Amino acid sequence: MRRRELIALLGGVAAWPLAARAQQPGGPVRRVVILMGAAETAWSRGWLAAFSRRLDELGWRENRNLVTQVQWWNDQPEQMRASAAELIARSPDVAVTFTNLALEVTKPIAGSVPIVFVGVGDPVGSRFVASLAHPGGNITGFASHESSLGGKWLEVLKETAPQITRVLAIVHPESHSSQAQWRSVEEAAQRLAIEATAGNVHNAAEIERVITSFAQKPNGGLVVLPHALTIFNASAIIALAHRYRMPAVHALAEAVAVGGLVSYGLNWNDQFRRVAAYVDRILKGTKPADLPVEQPTKFELVINLKTAKTIGLEIPPTLLARADEVIE
Repeated sequence: MRRRELIALLGGVAAWPLAARAQQPGGPVRRVVILMGAAETAWSRGWLAAFSRRLDELGWRENRNLVTQVQWWNDQPEQMRASAAELIARSPDVAVTFTNLALEVTKPIAGSVPIVFVGVGDPVGSRFVASLAHPGGNITGFASHESSLGGKWLEVLKETAPQITRVLAIVHPESHSSQAQWRSVEEAAQRLAIEATAGNVHNAAEIERVITSFAQKPNGGLVVLPHALTIFNASAIIALAHRYRMPAVHALAEAVAVGGLVSYGLNWNDQFRRVAAYVDRILKGTKPADLPVEQPTKFELVINLKTAKTIGLEIPPTLLARADEVIE
């Protein structure tokens, strides 16, 4: 990442007061805070780089007419709440949240601060907004994976590894969207004659325990449902899948880039660029209630042939022909 992009991304707590006090030509400096319900990785930094570049294209210059501050998750729910409180205490003009958990902890304390979310599953069912067309209140954004994708992920996994007869879904049991996706996995499993098991997890230790236990019998595969927890622990999940030579399907292409087998999901750089466009409109006076929640319309299939070889799997040619990207 170039130095200019890194500065634009991080902004910094220390730099905020000075930049925020400075009256730049053309108007006051506006403040945007970002609560990332994910670890700081090359992936997530790339998403924010896309966000920053789009804001720059729209005329928002870091430390000239805009100051951003980013907080990352360290796998502790209480830390996420503390980070949200710190960001909102700075009275930002707009708050951006990534993942259901980040929005969940920010919403009750945001007051009238406009929130633009991204990476949130089932925002209506999770009671974040009144409806997609008319979100109401001060929250809008970009929905991610609707519940029916649970079944789609299982279908992709079965097509990738036809020999599987058992599947373990990694589920965060308190997440409304994860539970809805799990029900979709169950329904698809019945159609596909696959035995489905929910691996309810809250931390890395539980993830390792449920995968290790599941791997004791043959012909198993993993469906990694998207959640802040599974994003944070993606590398550990991939390592376990390799250890037990189990095929796994992910929602994030970035997971496949670092060793996951297959993914079916969104282009997150594009999603964060779309978030920047909403932030721009809000900073220019549009109310969040007047911006409909947008649902994804394009999904990408990514396959890692190196990982397939590692676990002794031959990918069907018909699936390779449909892939948007094949990593060799």
